[in-house]
Amino acid sequence: MTQQVKRAFKYRFYPTDEQAAELSRTFGCVRLVYNKALEERTRAWYGEQRRVSYVQSSAALTEWKKTEDLAFLTEVSSVPLQQALRHLQTAFGNFFAKRAKYPRYKSRKKSRASAEYTRSAFTWRDGQLTLAKMAGPLDIRWSRPLPEGAEPTTATVSRDSAGRWFVSLLCEDTITPALATTAAVGLDAGITSLVTLSTGEKITNPRHERRDRARLARAQRELSRKSKGSANREKARRRVAKIHARIADRRRDFLHKLS
Repeated sequence: MTQQVKRAFKYRFYPTDEQAAELSRTFGCVRLVYNKALEERTRAWYGEQRRVSYVQSSAALTEWKKTEDLAFLTEVSSVPLQQALRHLQTAFGNFFAKRAKYPRYKSRKKSRASAEYTRSAFTWRDGQLTLAKMAGPLDIRWSRPLPEGAEPTTATVSRDSAGRWFVSLLCEDTITPALATTAAVGLDAGITSLVTLSTGEKITNPRHERRDRARLARAQRELSRKSKGSANREKARRRVAKIHARIADRRRDFLHKLS
């Protein structure tokens, strides 16, 4: 029996300088709104034992945009900012239900840089995605096709520590269950062998870091010599992150194909 599900399809894309600047500005505004709303909720909870709803946070965001200090929030799309408040609402819901710890502030250096656009904030036409506040579509590398006839309902744009840009498209997809089988195999994870099967077959550990070990060590030494806060240190940090990302990509690809 087939089943309709929501699936995310992630692709890499290459923004223009204008698009990169707009997205970077949006990431900063999303982080600021999330942290400011969290600060207001924390003050209300610990000071007055009062819960703040999403509607109240949304009304506060409207007032923040009218102030001189935060007027720049009007320069980016309002949808990612509203989505940040919804994510915070979900985090507090999980906290009050004792499913998670108290929400934490987003860090510029450690937190994932991302922004979520719902259907009202992007245009999908002829297989091209154009986000709000942008003149042209994103240059996406379609490594695999979307489900036939599917249209994205949500687009999440992100940038990793290596400076690579990704967009994740949420679409409706049809899942067909696999045929039932009575066959089974045991797995034993090891060190010299990545996996040993109960059939006696051994999967060798490819040790993906070996090929880049010397390169990574050299990049880390160069990073340690740079002055903290300098532009050269940021460039060196980016080089280290790219090598780590390359190793992680190879490891993820191997494990996906093996499974």
